[in-house]
Amino acid sequence: MSEQKRITDIGPPKYDIAWTPFIKENYGKWLYHEELAPGELLHVSETGAKLWTIRIAHTRIMSTLAIRDLAAIADEFCDGMLRFTTRNNVEFMVSDESKIQPLKDKLKADGFVIGGTGPGITNIVHTQGWIHCHTPAIDASGIVKAVMDELFEYFTEKRLPNKLRISLACCLNMCGAVHCSDVSILGVHRKPPLIEHDRLINVCEIPTTIASCPTAAIRPYNFEDEAGEKVKSVQVNNERCMFCGNCYTMCPAMPLADPEGDGVALWVGGKISNARSMPKFSKLAIPFLPNNPPRWPEVVDEVKNIVEVYAAGARPYERMGEWIDRIGWEEFFSLTGIEFTHFHIDDYRFAMTTWRSTTQFKFTE
Repeated sequence: MSEQKRITDIGPPKYDIAWTPFIKENYGKWLYHEELAPGELLHVSETGAKLWTIRIAHTRIMSTLAIRDLAAIADEFCDGMLRFTTRNNVEFMVSDESKIQPLKDKLKADGFVIGGTGPGITNIVHTQGWIHCHTPAIDASGIVKAVMDELFEYFTEKRLPNKLRISLACCLNMCGAVHCSDVSILGVHRKPPLIEHDRLINVCEIPTTIASCPTAAIRPYNFEDEAGEKVKSVQVNNERCMFCGNCYTMCPAMPLADPEGDGVALWVGGKISNARSMPKFSKLAIPFLPNNPPRWPEVVDEVKNIVEVYAAGARPYERMGEWIDRIGWEEFFSLTGIEFTHFHIDDYRFAMTTWRSTTQFKFTE
């Protein structure tokens, strides 16, 4: 394969520049792979070469000291190389079998947890939350920590019918993959933005702010200040607002966060995989749960309930959405004890392909 000179800085770097020499040598030659134990994978090449992978849990947001610790372990056992997965796991890849047990012993001695592969729960992919983002309705790292503390055994040892992906996005902009995960935790705003009329004209471009609204809920408005003078500002049609936060992104004088209006919605049944059935979008399970830091007990209890009901009722290899399709949404709500409300009825006018357009109900006996 000839090296092509890069002529643009647009897009990500070419994927193979991050490969280890061992992986480059066996590219296109892998015969099979297997899971030896939770967190332990083996890839076998047609040349007879073998590559062991040890996966550990780690945080999405980490300190430089944590990175140095990981690098030191990689230097000692993996020729200085490691891999971060898209769900923030860390993988150590070893081609020398004699280093496997010493590596595992070192990881356990340093407090790292091995797991996250096969039919279980791996790390929760999530957004920035309160630590960095400007539009979140909820925190990210705090909720993820609280949920995974309760589901810890499904990462290290407990087996599920199939892999189960949990994701979290702090708001409706959904940069956390909640649109296609088995269980999705979504931060929701329930109140329109507060308009700071007295400073809006100084920090915002009114035409850009109006254009940022996807539902055309913002229009020009002349605000009368304390001196009785007219000041250019904007007004929000609350009936049209869907609380997305796009306006706040463009205009910092329209804050959206609210301690009472903000909360958590849970979605279920999504997946990216093409195996056995088509990819699926997540669908609403619980429209609102309170935002109760630092441990979010209501969210943790409901997520655990959904996971345990799925674990008890699904057949081998069934993903969450496939299990729900088999038993019916009526039975899902019945088994989980989740209340069905009018919020579950999809009334989006362009959602014809997602509507269940028959009057048939499906219950299992």
